[in-house]
Formats: sequence, structure tokens, C-alpha cells
Amino acid sequence: MLTPADLGAIWLTLKLAGVTTLLLLLIGTPIAWWLARTRSWWKGPVGAVVALPIVLPPTVLGFYLLLLMGPNGPVGRFTEWAGIGLLPFSFGGLVVASVFYSMPFVVQPIQNAFEAIGDGPLEAAATLRASPLDAFFSVAVPLARPGFLTATILGFAHTVGEFGVVLMIGGNIPDKTRVVSVLIYDHVEALEYAQAHVLAGGMVVFAFLVLLALYLLNPTGRKRR
Repeated sequence: MLTPADLGAIWLTLKLAGVTTLLLLLIGTPIAWWLARTRSWWKGPVGAVVALPIVLPPTVLGFYLLLLMGPNGPVGRFTEWAGIGLLPFSFGGLVVASVFYSMPFVVQPIQNAFEAIGDGPLEAAATLRASPLDAFFSVAVPLARPGFLTATILGFAHTVGEFGVVLMIGGNIPDKTRVVSVLIYDHVEALEYAQAHVLAGGMVVFAFLVLLALYLLNPTGRKRR
């Protein structure tokens, strides 16, 4: 049976995942396009920075974000000067941390989709006097739709499953920063295994549905079937 605290954590988690995924699509799309099209030497370092959260422990990322956004960090000083206040232990801080932590799960699928398009469709659009911006929105984006769909699903699901980085940045404030993964930890720590089972089981079902959706949306998988 879900308690009001459980429902509050579920709503906060879904809200965080939705906002983070939207921001990642807006931020990650131009990054993915540049990585897919550039021949610059900077492609390697930028790609490595984007992929860093895949191998970096979330507590390490959370620690350095905490330093940057804290009262003595450059970001923290700027947000205080701008009248926003400090981001740690707030929903805004969770969003910033989640954007960094889930970045590769959105950028890489879109980048792969852009790279799979090749130069032919864009060159054809150029011969029809389409501007680069017009060709991007009318040719590249529609052709890369499977990559955008995969990125949306992975970005949302990865944000839902975050634990270490959100705990470091947001702490455990009910109805403010306490997401489902943190609440499961609280239930287990308090030996409330029945409540933990309900939330953990829901996460297992959610993860299975995400993987099933990715499999069904995979064109290669459909062709093999």
C-alpha cells in the first residue's frame, strides 16, 4: 500500500525525469549534431566529457557539482548574485545534476542517428536550395526520429533510476528532493521491507517496460522477427 510519502516521492521523481529529459533534448541535440558532423580534433575530448558519467561514480560527480554549486563555488556565487539562491538541496539542483548525469544517454543515441543519415540526404537538400537550418529540421531531424525516441526513453528512465548523484546534491528532504530511489533506501534502512518491496517492484517493472519498448522500437529487431 502506497503512503502519501511514497506518492510524493513518485510524483517528484516523474517530475524530475520529465524536466530533465526535456532539457537534455534541447541541450543534447546541438551537441549530438556537432559531434556527428565535425571533423575537429575537439570531437574526441568533447565526446569523452559527454560520456564521462557512464564510467564515473555518481558520488564523484555529485561531489564536484556540490562544490561548484555551493556557497564557495563559482556557480553558487553566481546564482546567489543573480538572486536565485543556492542550488544544492533544491529541486533545481536535482535538475542540474540529473542533466549532467544522464547526458550521454541522450546525446549518444541522437549522435548515432545523425551519423547513420550520411551526407546524401543533406546534399540533396542543398541542391534544392535548402539552408543548413532548414535541412536540419526538414531532413536530419525526421530521419533521426528513432534516435530521438531512444534518447527520450533512455534519458527519462536513467533519471528515474538515479540514486548517488541526487542524494549528494539534494539530500533527503520530503516532497522537495526525496525521490523514489532515496525513499527505497530509507525504507530498507528502517527495516520497512514491505514498503520497500512495493517501490522496488515498481522500479523493476518500469525497467522491464523500458527495455521492452527499446527492443520493439529497434528497426533491426523488427526486421529479424
